[in-house]
Amino acid sequence: MRLVAASFGRAIVSQLHIKMLLLTILPFLVSVAIWGGVLWWKLQAVIDWLYHYFINNNSFDITSGVLGWFNMGALKTVVVPLIAMWAFLPLMMITTLLFVALLVIPMISRHVGRRHYAFLERKRGGSLWGSLKTAFVCFAVFVLVWIVTLPLTFVPPLAMILHPLLLGWITYRIMVYDVLSDFASPEEYKMLLSKHRFGLFTIGTVAGLLGAAPTLIWLGGVLTMLFFPVLAAFAIWLYVFVFVFSGLWFQYYCLEILARQRAVTNNSVDIVLESSGVLQD
Repeated sequence: MRLVAASFGRAIVSQLHIKMLLLTILPFLVSVAIWGGVLWWKLQAVIDWLYHYFINNNSFDITSGVLGWFNMGALKTVVVPLIAMWAFLPLMMITTLLFVALLVIPMISRHVGRRHYAFLERKRGGSLWGSLKTAFVCFAVFVLVWIVTLPLTFVPPLAMILHPLLLGWITYRIMVYDVLSDFASPEEYKMLLSKHRFGLFTIGTVAGLLGAAPTLIWLGGVLTMLFFPVLAAFAIWLYVFVFVFSGLWFQYYCLEILARQRAVTNNSVDIVLESSGVLQD
């Protein structure tokens, strides 16, 4: 856990670098452009469909009862728009994560690699296809679980535990592949993923908790609806910032354990060669 904490500190210092701050701009602009168009095109249609569903199935009475039980009755007037926004939320987060992984992580890898791990051999065991495949599988699992657990949105304690864990899982699964893509061989990647799963999941979980912070923006009730375009853009930028920081954290942690693993492996090989007489004069 000391290495996890040390990598966290190094990531904070790097995040304050002007180059890292500027890296949040490109995925932010791409995400805002895409989701601005999607929400303008489909958000009202989703809200209308939900209204008809609630009316036809008497869901307003059920929802009012549930919200009243949690002393959240004031939300019943905006419950349908909030559900519509929450339905888009996982897609907004995951596309932002994908843009960061595809556009920013390679730059983070070069930045950290040149400054702190120039001695590490780049075995280039990853590929763009591998990154897209990993992202697609994780995306499918994430969306399925998110939809199944969507009713927990109205049980804040459970939502604040489950959703960060889910976001942490997909973050670490996608990030680890991308940060090791240039440096590790396929065998090293699998070994590190298995041997250091607890540390990686810990970083992913903390990143998930940080990523949950923008989610609180959607709990503002009527104010959320009034300032939705501004709040949506601000939330997307926060997602980008968190994912860039998470990428730095994973980069430092993964490259450090890779460097240590190679040092141990090389020492073991030298000992074997020396004992067999290969390295003796």
